Amino acid sequence: MSMHSSFLAHANLRWLWVAIGLALATIIAYAWHTPAGAPPNGGTPLGYTLGTLGALLILWLMWFGIRKRSYRGSIGTLRGWLSAHVYLGTALVFVGLLHSGFQFGWNVHTLALVLMLVVIFSGFFGVFAYVRYPTLMTRNRQDATRDAMLEEISEIDQNALMLADSVDPKIHAIVLRSIENTKLGGGVWDQLTARDDSEAALARLREAVAQREQQKKQNTREMPTMFAMLDFLAGNAGNDQQSEGLRKLIDLLSRKKSLASRVARDIQFQALMEIWLYIHVPLSFGLLAALTAHIVSVLFYW
Repeated sequence: MSMHSSFLAHANLRWLWVAIGLALATIIAYAWHTPAGAPPNGGTPLGYTLGTLGALLILWLMWFGIRKRSYRGSIGTLRGWLSAHVYLGTALVFVGLLHSGFQFGWNVHTLALVLMLVVIFSGFFGVFAYVRYPTLMTRNRQDATRDAMLEEISEIDQNALMLADSVDPKIHAIVLRSIENTKLGGGVWDQLTARDDSEAALARLREAVAQREQQKKQNTREMPTMFAMLDFLAGNAGNDQQSEGLRKLIDLLSRKKSLASRVARDIQFQALMEIWLYIHVPLSFGLLAALTAHIVSVLFYW
């Protein structure tokens, strides 16, 4: 079992069973509870009990953000905290919904509930990302690190520019434009849209090779004598060297395209593993604010 998925099975699924037990206890209590004179809601004894439990769970779940940065934490392992965070966060769905008694409206109470659900479901995507993408990243890297691949790409770029400079100024411009249009890394959006322009450069280089080959065949057919053929070959030795240089450039850029595609995928996987936090963390603090407003309004205005 991989390191990234083992948190789900931590301690023989201890926290999964705790979460299932909590959810079942909540459902059974809700089914047996019969409030007098009103439908189930957050203002009943069970509603207050589930509300208190839910609020404590939210505060504890948010504490995980502090715990994972505390390398000297003495209560439990970080993996255990993460496992509990995932499973108890899932159980909070039942606690929150049954606390509300499925009574919704355009008010701060429903806002707190909606924010709670959005935070939890964004966390589900986080679990999916941390279980799936590390495996894809390992497979995509093929035993090479991202830094090693980037270093090789840089070396290929330098060699390609030197070779293109000896072939033709137009070819040099094509290779240089390809290097400038390759975008790997940067901000979150740049990471998600990482791209490599080698394919366009390869298409232009292959077209140049095809044109040279076609021109060579046409000129050969037009040679009337053997002496004229010898003169043609002697005069076009430089063209043959340029054609060979073009083929080497195609090999270099093909290698770069393969590497750059792998780096781009690696960066995109990394971005997908992190982008959900841009939703999860800010909305968690929004939930804390809405929860505070919900509790204050219930305690002092109801």
